Amino acid sequence: MTTWISLDPAPGAPARPRLVPARLGPGDVLRVGGVGLRTRPVRALLSALGIAIGIAAMVAVVGISSSSRAELDRTLAALGTNLLTVAPGRTMFGEDAHLPEESVPMIGRIAPVERVSAVGKITGAKLYRSDLIPKVQTNGLSAYAARTDLPATVGATLRSGTWLNEATAGYPAAVLGATAAQRLGIGRASPDTRVWLGGQWFTVVGILDPVALAPELDTAALVGWTAAEQRLDFDRYPTVVYTRVKENAVDAVRAVLAATANPQAPNEVDVSRPSDALAAKQAANQAFTGLLLGLGAVALLVGGVGVANTMVISVLERRAEIGLRRSLGATRGHVRLQFLSESLLLSALGGGAGVLLGIAVTGGYAAYQRWPTVVPAWAMLGGLGATLVIGAVAGLYPAVRAARLSPTEALATP
Repeated sequence: MTTWISLDPAPGAPARPRLVPARLGPGDVLRVGGVGLRTRPVRALLSALGIAIGIAAMVAVVGISSSSRAELDRTLAALGTNLLTVAPGRTMFGEDAHLPEESVPMIGRIAPVERVSAVGKITGAKLYRSDLIPKVQTNGLSAYAARTDLPATVGATLRSGTWLNEATAGYPAAVLGATAAQRLGIGRASPDTRVWLGGQWFTVVGILDPVALAPELDTAALVGWTAAEQRLDFDRYPTVVYTRVKENAVDAVRAVLAATANPQAPNEVDVSRPSDALAAKQAANQAFTGLLLGLGAVALLVGGVGVANTMVISVLERRAEIGLRRSLGATRGHVRLQFLSESLLLSALGGGAGVLLGIAVTGGYAAYQRWPTVVPAWAMLGGLGATLVIGAVAGLYPAVRAARLSPTEALATP
């Protein structure tokens, strides 16, 4: 680790050779730092594993959260954020209010409104798989009267069968929501499939896919407006009015919907935007993301302690090597750099493996959920940066301790 050179202090004077400490280049630092890792591969692997687990947890949590957010954005882009709902609220005496029968056509006359449809809850009509099931076992299912233009307004799609039309809307035909069909054990619609609804048999003509912007439809049986009035004593009051408006006029329409739906009592009308509920649900999930990030940070801290422990033990076990290097001319800076680089290499290997593992976990979970896979670049770079900081902190004390050993003390130690 030293170099002999000749220095001429003056012309004609004899050369005075002296020792000048050599400098370690980047390649030398990597080779020297990798010595300890190669000679103790199992210990190095276990120490790097602690770092890898912490980084993988953090990258996976951020990646899964970002993928979920991307899926929400994609869903809202497909369903649209321009859907507004109008529902009856409470009267000033605390009683349940109701929307006028004319509320749907009145809302339809608002200029920026593109589509309007409605459903009305059929009070007292319970849904069962057969007429032999006890009445108390409702399974949380309900019945709604629905207009024929409902799917186009709320963005609903059919998993099986067909939707109600002008002909079937007056007959005992029903379309089941996704959850309702699942609870009833009905996999597909057919002319032979019937349900017991409101004390009558209704033929299942269709089954909906889950409706993200109208989840109340998932647990319901939907029948025609006319059939509900004639067969199930429907009062014709709409329970929810769905309104599609132009994107640039959402706020303006929202401000006048209550007064338009019920001019006599606009304070008894509730107006909401379903996409806001989805966004709020996504925001609530961020609390769990923060918790999981905290757990990942704890795992990362444990991994850093493991690296520090490995480096301390390495100094104790390699005292003879340190003494030999010092006796051959290695300076304290060389020894300090050797152990610090070894710690950084160990942490970097664990961090790189953790980033790859976190990406793999994110991709697997996103594929299972059918989400787009999104891993922010800042999460990957931040993970690698965190490993380097932890490696430097974990290796600082062992490196300083190794550099303080004198050659004679180190070589004399058995």
